[in-house]
Amino acid sequence: MIAKGEAICNLTIGDFNPSLYPIPEALRQGITQAYAQGHTNYPPANGVAPLRKAVVTFTQQRLGLNYSENDILVAGGSRPLIYATYLALVDPGDQVVYPTPSWNNNHYCHLSGATPIEVKTRPEHNFMPTAEDLKPHLKGATLLALCSPLNPTGTVFSREDLEEICDLVLEENRSRAADQKPLYILYDQIYWMLTFGSTTHYDPVSLRPALRDYVIYIDGISKCFAATGVRVGYAYGPTLVMDKMKAILGHVGAWAPKAEQMATAAFLQQPAGVDDFMQTFKPRVQESLQLLYEGFRQLSAEGFAVDAIEPMGAIYLSAKLDLAGKVTPDGKVLETSQDITSFVLHEAKMAMVPFSAFGTARDLNWFRLSVGGASLEEIKAALARLRDALQKLH
Repeated sequence: MIAKGEAICNLTIGDFNPSLYPIPEALRQGITQAYAQGHTNYPPANGVAPLRKAVVTFTQQRLGLNYSENDILVAGGSRPLIYATYLALVDPGDQVVYPTPSWNNNHYCHLSGATPIEVKTRPEHNFMPTAEDLKPHLKGATLLALCSPLNPTGTVFSREDLEEICDLVLEENRSRAADQKPLYILYDQIYWMLTFGSTTHYDPVSLRPALRDYVIYIDGISKCFAATGVRVGYAYGPTLVMDKMKAILGHVGAWAPKAEQMATAAFLQQPAGVDDFMQTFKPRVQESLQLLYEGFRQLSAEGFAVDAIEPMGAIYLSAKLDLAGKVTPDGKVLETSQDITSFVLHEAKMAMVPFSAFGTARDLNWFRLSVGGASLEEIKAALARLRDALQKLH
């Protein structure tokens, strides 16, 4: 539709339009300079030393987490690192527990031969799993995959909820025999720098240091610096696991380009530059999310069957369009979330992703709306078109 010239407000992809959200200028210049300096050969399979050292310092100063340079693994974004975590820990048939909706855990289970244990979450708890939700499923499991701020919902763990989950994992590991695999946590915090208002980011090892040997962190620059295409991600965790992940990715060749690694190392060592960028970038993301949230709340106040959860982090709004059973002007009955997605796309020119793409049932009429690719003006216009479209239903 876009190729045909239609003005679509594209809220589908978890990405940034570079014309709206360029990467930090110092990072851009650093990449250009690194190429000019000849950093065009293979990087070390686990990442260049300057970047791993920079990640150690950055992580210690910003998160209070202390990991050695040898326990940092760099890759081409977070995806290879998540996949390597699965392959390093999970044998075919092992159980992996993860909440729905969540991003791609079902696919990583398929690729690694794991037995997926999906745990449904609830909108009244911001679609974040609780200890009560997870407790029945942890016995004998190998991996618990968590993410905060969460893709696709833009919501986060509270301190209390994450502490209770951490205590469950510690309790489960204490119950296991010496010859049994422990239960590990994969903690994807790629969005941790993008939290809004009074929202605070929490992580397992900071809350429960006894979990240090069981947590693999996924992090990187893709989201916090609008640098999705720069492809620099990093992971850190227990030496035993990180060494296995290094061996896997060394054969896959999933490293980030060397010039981008060198530039990222330099940028992470400029705390004032990082802060300056975030002080401009984060409020702009929040403004778009808040505009979208308030637009849905206004539609709800006007009596339309829509709702939204106030955004807490990341670049996503969780929006409910409870339109199942409604009839379109051409007589079609909306039944599934896909039907609703199609209706909103064609009638309101607003593109969004149903939570069913993230593992939920097709009749759960909640949707991910991602703001990184749309301007404020595009969002305002789309909200007006959405009101018109909703008025056409009966």
